Amino acid sequence: MRLGLIVRYISFVLLINSAFMLLSALVSVFDGIGSDFFPLLLSAFITFTVGCFPFIFVPKNPNLNNKEINIFVVLAWVISCVFGILPYVLWGGEFNVANAWFESVSGFTTTGATILNDIEILPRGLLFWRSATHFIGGIGIVLFAVIVLQSQYTTRMRLTNAEVSLLAKDNFHFKAQHLLRVIVSVYIGLTVILTGFLVLFGMSFFDAINHAFSTVATGGFSTKNASIASFNSIPIGIIIIIFMIISGMHFGIIYSTITGRPKAMFHSPVIRFYLATMGIGAIIVTINLLVNGNYSNFFDAIYNSIFQVVAISSTTGFASADTTIWHPAAICILIYFSIQCACAGSTSGGIKVDRIYILWRSIVAQLKIRQHPNAVVSVRSANHIIEEKRVSSAMTYISLYLFITFVATLILSAFNIDLLSGFTTSLSFMGNVGPGMGQYGSLGNYATLPEIVKFTYPIFMLLGRLEIYALFLLFLHDKHR
Repeated sequence: MRLGLIVRYISFVLLINSAFMLLSALVSVFDGIGSDFFPLLLSAFITFTVGCFPFIFVPKNPNLNNKEINIFVVLAWVISCVFGILPYVLWGGEFNVANAWFESVSGFTTTGATILNDIEILPRGLLFWRSATHFIGGIGIVLFAVIVLQSQYTTRMRLTNAEVSLLAKDNFHFKAQHLLRVIVSVYIGLTVILTGFLVLFGMSFFDAINHAFSTVATGGFSTKNASIASFNSIPIGIIIIIFMIISGMHFGIIYSTITGRPKAMFHSPVIRFYLATMGIGAIIVTINLLVNGNYSNFFDAIYNSIFQVVAISSTTGFASADTTIWHPAAICILIYFSIQCACAGSTSGGIKVDRIYILWRSIVAQLKIRQHPNAVVSVRSANHIIEEKRVSSAMTYISLYLFITFVATLILSAFNIDLLSGFTTSLSFMGNVGPGMGQYGSLGNYATLPEIVKFTYPIFMLLGRLEIYALFLLFLHDKHR
């Protein structure tokens, strides 16, 4: 393993982070050089300087093997989060080291959970940096590096493939060299379009671009304490709902729909399952809220039901209402969506709709086998047979994901955190969802978590963002080398 070469590649990641820190410092300049200017400028300088050293001391070699690529991917995420704490710690306020680490990891992994009691006290440059970590992490830190890397084609493709999960590649029906272009064009395109719509319907440009970063990255950081609810605008809420739904879809299918295959989106059984489950969930929550008196107005009930179901399912985590006071049945529906989440190939986290869909089709196949024991029954999707290895992979991942969530819940219970709060917090961190339930609801924050939890539990955010296996592979000894 050539550690020096891995460090050289990580230097590109640090330079990207330093560029966004500098951009955030410029935001502070336009805002009148606030208290965040020098922390952001110094952070950019430190990150840039450290990022430059490998170019001086490490010889250029464009080739990375598979083991080195896996190490690079994991370290790129971890080191970005480490350097991401600098603007927070240097600015101060609520940001001690534990809080800054939590906020940094939450930003880059697009979890969107915050430890801030008062978000609106932050100066604009720092608010922009928070949202920028979503923008970088949403598309993928490694993909950002690949855009600027001047490495050989093979290494660029390996790095792209390392960042894009195997599950997501099934619907990227493009040649390998077009994959990166598809992801970047959809990601940036959605961000620009959403920013324009939000400005058109009354948001300031600053709030609009911050919320566009958070929405398309399915992150959830807001510039307001009450999240989207603070704007008190139904049109803005509806626009956010639409873009949360779109951002939770496979980017390859979105690209195909826009560029000549308008029916591609509706031909995908996973997309249909994704939309149908959210629709059914929103209807159930609406009826529950009306029957139990949480809302007396039908429109308010259906609007907030749709908003919160979509926000949780897409893992964006924005809030239109305080869900902690909702009826337990409605909360159960939201908990389900924090497990399922959105589609592979999007910026969302969680188990992914694709795996839940495979699980459902597997159950149907098993019922047919029980009904006809001598029949040969395959797991099928839209007249296509799902390969056994894909079914096995999905079942294994779901089992491992839920087991890790159980372990995380068990640990939190040791800190006297109630079961509902502990379980939903663990789901939120693993799924990069943001809000939990109980103590840590949609309009709340994680400021009251014990310091040791703020230090250690971001690991679960990273586990979820990297889909578990990448971190585990670091500790797996390859006997066949």
